[in-house]
Amino acid sequence: MTGSNTYTATTLCRICEAQCGLQVDIDRKLQKITAIRPDERHVMSEGYSCIKGLTFEDFRASPDRLTKPLKRINGKHEKPQFEPISWQQAFEEIGEKVKKLRKQHGDDSVGLYFGNPIAFSLLYPIFINGFVRGLNTSKFFNTGTLDCNNKFAVADRMYGAGMALTFPDVERNRFLMIIGGNPAISKMSFINLPHPVKKLKAIVERGGQVVHLNPRRTETARQVGEHVFIRPDTDVFFLLSFLRRILQRFESGDIELPVQRIEKYMAGFDKLWQVVRDWPAERTVEITKVEPQTLHQLVDDYLAADGAALYLSTGVNQGSNGTLAFWVMEVINAITGNLDRLGGVQMGQGVIDYASVLAKAPTETNYSRIGNTPSFLEAFPCGIMADEILDPGIDQVRAMFVISGNPLLSSSNSNKLAEAFKKLELMVSIEIVQNETADFADYILPGSHFAERPDVPFMFNSMCGTSGRPWFQYVEALVEPPGEARDEIWTMHQLGNYCNAPMFGSRVFHSLVNIGAALKRLPVIGRHLPTFPVFMLGLISRFGKQGSLKKLRQYPHGKKREPLQADNYLGKRVVTEDGKVHLAPDEFIELADKRLEQSFRQHQQSADKLKMITKRERFSHNTWTHNHDKFVAKDRFSNYLYIHPQDAKHRGIVDMADVVVSSAAGEVTIKARLDDYIMPGTVALPHGWGHRDSAGQQIASRTTGVNANILACDGVEHIEPISGMTQFTGLDVDVVAL
Repeated sequence: MTGSNTYTATTLCRICEAQCGLQVDIDRKLQKITAIRPDERHVMSEGYSCIKGLTFEDFRASPDRLTKPLKRINGKHEKPQFEPISWQQAFEEIGEKVKKLRKQHGDDSVGLYFGNPIAFSLLYPIFINGFVRGLNTSKFFNTGTLDCNNKFAVADRMYGAGMALTFPDVERNRFLMIIGGNPAISKMSFINLPHPVKKLKAIVERGGQVVHLNPRRTETARQVGEHVFIRPDTDVFFLLSFLRRILQRFESGDIELPVQRIEKYMAGFDKLWQVVRDWPAERTVEITKVEPQTLHQLVDDYLAADGAALYLSTGVNQGSNGTLAFWVMEVINAITGNLDRLGGVQMGQGVIDYASVLAKAPTETNYSRIGNTPSFLEAFPCGIMADEILDPGIDQVRAMFVISGNPLLSSSNSNKLAEAFKKLELMVSIEIVQNETADFADYILPGSHFAERPDVPFMFNSMCGTSGRPWFQYVEALVEPPGEARDEIWTMHQLGNYCNAPMFGSRVFHSLVNIGAALKRLPVIGRHLPTFPVFMLGLISRFGKQGSLKKLRQYPHGKKREPLQADNYLGKRVVTEDGKVHLAPDEFIELADKRLEQSFRQHQQSADKLKMITKRERFSHNTWTHNHDKFVAKDRFSNYLYIHPQDAKHRGIVDMADVVVSSAAGEVTIKARLDDYIMPGTVALPHGWGHRDSAGQQIASRTTGVNANILACDGVEHIEPISGMTQFTGLDVDVVAL
């Protein structure tokens, strides 16, 4: 206690999977957070937090924070101008327009996109889905097809549900290979692992091995483990050779595999050889640049370890064959006996058996009018979003809701998407600042920051259980949203009232929420009733056998759940129809037959081309951290094209020279930085930039970085089958000095 109006509370950071515990000092009178520290007693993060978590108040209380509903008062081909309006006017005008469009052109004339960081709060993706169902539209887009849908697609086919998510048991691994990841900067996707470098160093300290396979010697590789270079976007061929080597050694009698375990709990083992037969390391080295002896030694080390895991992340997900690569990796972990064992790879177990719930829930695959593209997990690929808006015809998207996202900078072929946004008859952005996407909106509705919402750990942690040390926690809203900003669930519910879009398509449920809201407004009883989000979190906590919120409040630093156990998944929680892990789904074998030889030839033909990858940076996170003076101080006011000195010399490029980077989709002009850590033949351009024309971000608009996604192609022909993902890494580019 530092003063009569100041008190200390604990909370969770909600900008990534790490979900670090924080302690905050709050001025109750000013509704302001005055200090933020790591929570030393948090059951998982144990006093760790990154700089972004420790500075979240600067973003929440930004001078650019939206505090009133805004309406556009000029054309979309001009620099945007908005005027404040009331919530009532906003709801009435938006509702009238949406109902008119739905009546004239059908429900699918309205689309919705949502992104981060709201996805890292448990309730909000659920209720965004409820709003989509209320609108009765199939035109739903989210960030999954930008960075991770390949993992959901593999989980769906191998384990029976898209949210059956495996993760390496880092706290016990004796061998861990990280492919296309950089935990020191990005943490680790699909796993709750605060302070990842410390955990990786612990593997080495207990006599284990950490290997990084990456076109760039990452910040993580410089601190722990060994590094192996690989040519961008060739990871699937490395993994095919890795699996082939294992099967070859097994068939020769050189090693043993857990055959009885495979036969009892898995199906399709006999089909694997036909997938890998043509991909020995002696062949794939031509494009991967990983020497056969290096690959063979890595296989030997993996097999010899008492608990091993292969793990791949965004650098592979966003390639041209992310689904096949992740599938082969999962197969390797499974057939070597490392799946469902301590020290190997675990299948998450949440407070609710979410995979089982999903497997039983009715799902519908929709097909887009653009190339008959199928939806996955009820969402369409972002790579066809522009075409859905631009191409005339039945079910053309004429209105878009964008919730907590900036697809203009996050999606592929950004210039084309900008033209599409200009064509919309209605665009509504729900955001906390006026980002580049919101610049094209007709209405901007002020949303909430995670510090202004009650919560429990997000979906992957709570429901999928992707944590090496399972835990749970309830945190209160710390402060009220500023001005007239409102919680997004309230906003979507009100939009449902005015757009004739009852939440989840249920008028009964929607009416009950209306009744609850009315009771909450009563002068006496209302003070004792929980808000709707608190009520729902209480239900989830009880249903997940974590107790009431009153009980959870007794654990301000988090509550430990039952620790992980070996052999708790195979034969017990697999939700495929036959209860077995499907090692060789027909769809994947067909995709491999169709794509691999063609992809290999393309890599051969582009051997002399530069391959561009993206990369994350410590002071950057997606598109939204550049509106902070400290985060863009000194030489951080821009992104740069990182190029190996050998490639730079060949092209007459010197450090900090202006260069033009061009691809099949477009071109950007950016300054080059010479970088010995990057593989020759590779360039890296950090993503998330491109704020120069931002009308609503005072600091970000002064930065000079360029949007890397201008270089990524969109459209049906550039979407990976099954997952619907767009390629952002391993792009063929030309780099020319100005």
